[in-house]
Amino acid sequence: MRGAPAGRAAVIAGLGCHLPPDVVTNEDLTRRLDTSDEWIRSRTGIATRHMVAPGTATSDLAVEAGRRALDSAGCGAEAVVLATTTPDRPCPATAPDVAHRLGLGSVAAFDVSAVCSGFLYGLATATGLIVSGTAERVLLIAADAFTTIIDPADRGTAVIFADGAGAVVLRAGDPAEPGAVGRVVLGSDGGLSRLIEVPAGGSRQRSSGVAAAPGEEFFRMAGREVYRHAVERMADSSRQAAQAAGWAGPQDADRFAAHQANARILATVADDLGIPPERRLSNIERVGNTGAASLAVLLSQAAAEGTLTAGHRLLLTAFGGGLTWGATALVWPDVKPV
Repeated sequence: MRGAPAGRAAVIAGLGCHLPPDVVTNEDLTRRLDTSDEWIRSRTGIATRHMVAPGTATSDLAVEAGRRALDSAGCGAEAVVLATTTPDRPCPATAPDVAHRLGLGSVAAFDVSAVCSGFLYGLATATGLIVSGTAERVLLIAADAFTTIIDPADRGTAVIFADGAGAVVLRAGDPAEPGAVGRVVLGSDGGLSRLIEVPAGGSRQRSSGVAAAPGEEFFRMAGREVYRHAVERMADSSRQAAQAAGWAGPQDADRFAAHQANARILATVADDLGIPPERRLSNIERVGNTGAASLAVLLSQAAAEGTLTAGHRLLLTAFGGGLTWGATALVWPDVKPV
């Protein structure tokens, strides 16, 4: 069997994102929840978020973001990796449908499930396809219609989660060029899976022969415990990623992009890593927590707005259900979103 080409790397060559047009403000939420704009902002940092309209699925978001990333790169792809927690159906995977709708033909296409760490898990997967020689170009999409699994009456989650999709195109290139993806630090702790879960709908509940209790079809999160683990794991993996990139430490980052989970978590992690506020990328105030899509949407918007530019040393990290987490460091390339 042919081995991986020597000196081969996956390089970011295009990016794009898509948010559904319906915007939900904090004031909108106060009409149906016992909350206030001040309460939401002070605890989450969120003012607005985007929500899918009835009948809109994850694939619809993914197709639009994927199309924009392909246009940005000016090329096609030989594989599609879709990171999502909200597939259109439990079976089959959503990625083949997305590839078909993008006109990519009979390319390899599959889903990756790591909740809010999905983009980094997908990045490691897509990089492996390229480094191994399996593909020359891979379209990585991270998309979630997260509000479809949120209990609209749960103040703890309904004010935080939102919908969206982001995508990057990766191409085969040289490890020394800007945009080359190096080591992606990944980790998990299944012993704490109960902290972030949707209890019903899977084989364990279905095989029990017991009907799901009311509300078990919705996403649940133990907020205080998740906060502590998120800070610890994102900070630790960020240090490992910076070391793997040959940096003196995370403070060498020109830009820091963390999964947009909660403004307090983001500030605590960045402070712990010694990264000043002016180097922190954030869009949580206007888009909320978009699940697996969070980092991909943030990168696309930051590149479009000019807060992330070619040559910036970029540190990425995320934390999600599983529990899962990850981080990576790279030099941002000269790439423009569409």
